[in-house]
Amino acid sequence: MAVVTSMINMKGGVGKTTLTFNLAWYSAWKKNLRVLAIDLDPQANLSQYFMGAENYLDFLNNKNKTIVEIFEQYSSPNISTGSPSIINPSDVIYNLEKWSDGSCIDLVASRLELSWTLKNPTEKSQLLPQFISKIANDYDLILIDCAPTESILTTAAYKSSRYVFVPVKPEFLATIGLPLLARSIKEFKLMHPQQSLDIGGIIFNDAKRTGASNEHINSVNDVKTLSTQYKWPVLLNKAYHSDSYPAGSRTGEPIFRTPYARDYVQNEFYDIANEFLKKVGL
Repeated sequence: MAVVTSMINMKGGVGKTTLTFNLAWYSAWKKNLRVLAIDLDPQANLSQYFMGAENYLDFLNNKNKTIVEIFEQYSSPNISTGSPSIINPSDVIYNLEKWSDGSCIDLVASRLELSWTLKNPTEKSQLLPQFISKIANDYDLILIDCAPTESILTTAAYKSSRYVFVPVKPEFLATIGLPLLARSIKEFKLMHPQQSLDIGGIIFNDAKRTGASNEHINSVNDVKTLSTQYKWPVLLNKAYHSDSYPAGSRTGEPIFRTPYARDYVQNEFYDIANEFLKKVGL
């Protein structure tokens, strides 16, 4: 059965989606795992990252089903059906890559209409874990890319996950989202004492390899101070800054499949990906 991991920080702009995308690719392509990525952000950046902007628009224009249908539990009437139809798990899973050894990358895409789910959140948080329970045996790793907000979507991610990882970009106000996240997880555990939900660790993302400013150094120290207070582990390896990451995002390729990334940049990512997989038991 799959290990389910959520990537979350209540502060936006920390590179969470880029990290999720590259971890998914590494786990499938380099480690031969069956990977499902779930885009739980109405902005749908992960979906666009995987598909590319034009293919994503085609995906939406062709009325393909997304995470929205999981939370609504039905597909709206259209010309061919004439009435609402119940959603099957396979209806919302989009295959991105599949290899002969059985490893794969699949995606549950998002779209902006997911924000409407937040208007009527009653009893919806259990729908995502119910969905995952039906397909968990088909995967080794499920990665959930969460929105940087406290909402019913956050609760749904917690209910679905065994681990939470926290990407942090060392910069001014780097710690601003951590107290809210700590409070959010604490309150969730108080309400759901039967669930095992652990912080897998803080991942420093877009860190400076050399020439770090005082602000950068101070922000790293501030995060480590809070991590000690909350008893959250910090991964030993960091995802360092490289222009190859945004270059890869434009072509939908991970850091290690771009023609731009130097060997040491790829190796740095391998180190953090291997540490991540070890943390989740893979």
